[in-house]
Amino acid sequence: MKKYNLNYTAHPYHIVDPSPWPFFVSFGVLGLTTGLVMWMHGYQYDFLTLGLGLFVVLLSTYGWWRDVVREGTYEGHHTKAVQIGLRMGMLLFIVSELMLFVSFFWAFFHSALSPVPEIGSVWPPMKIETMSAWGVPFLNTAILLTSGASITWAHHGIVAGEKEWAFYGLLSTIALAIVFTYLQEFEYGHSSFTMSDGIYGSTFFITTGFHGLHVIVGTIFIVVQTVRLYLDHFTKEHHFGFEAAAWYWHFVDVVWLFLFITIYWWGDAHVK
Repeated sequence: MKKYNLNYTAHPYHIVDPSPWPFFVSFGVLGLTTGLVMWMHGYQYDFLTLGLGLFVVLLSTYGWWRDVVREGTYEGHHTKAVQIGLRMGMLLFIVSELMLFVSFFWAFFHSALSPVPEIGSVWPPMKIETMSAWGVPFLNTAILLTSGASITWAHHGIVAGEKEWAFYGLLSTIALAIVFTYLQEFEYGHSSFTMSDGIYGSTFFITTGFHGLHVIVGTIFIVVQTVRLYLDHFTKEHHFGFEAAAWYWHFVDVVWLFLFITIYWWGDAHVK
């Protein structure tokens, strides 16, 4: 009787093993969002639910990322064909994130271009003191543009085989991202309006706040790639993990530029 090698594969694709991480992440996100809603409404055990959900999400993220790094770096499953699929998946993910921000901007312009009588037929609504675009927002714009240049510098360093260039480029990007997040928190603390102040407060904080969340996620993404660079996981030809982080960060940059031009600059000039 002829025996066959069942471990042999005649294709360059990676058949992913069953993973528990999507299951755990879904429950973690459920706990995280439930905890946030409980906190917003002042329910008991809000921080307990929020903390447990956040812990499960972070633990699952670590385990999932560890498995992907092991499959691509040590087991050699990320062939050229697999990398094409990963690139397409990352691009589609960024497009889906772009559609999320399109919905936020749609809500903003829906009220800004044709304000309804319920808000006084003016935009922004009366008694809303908008933020100047040429203070913290302009500084944050310069910071994000600089961070986009530094992560591009890091990419050129990897392609050129200059690990030290790439390492310093990533460290610079992380430092700029932390400064951006701090300045945005500072801006929120000195705002004259809140998220509860009608449609303007809602659209302003949901758009800038979600962008800030993406900056935090992108910062974590880049920190992981910096550790991987230090551990020599990247080569000149094989460094998709870094490319994915760079694409995500450039997406964050572009969204902020559009946000600055519309909500901060156009909105401030529209008032005057």
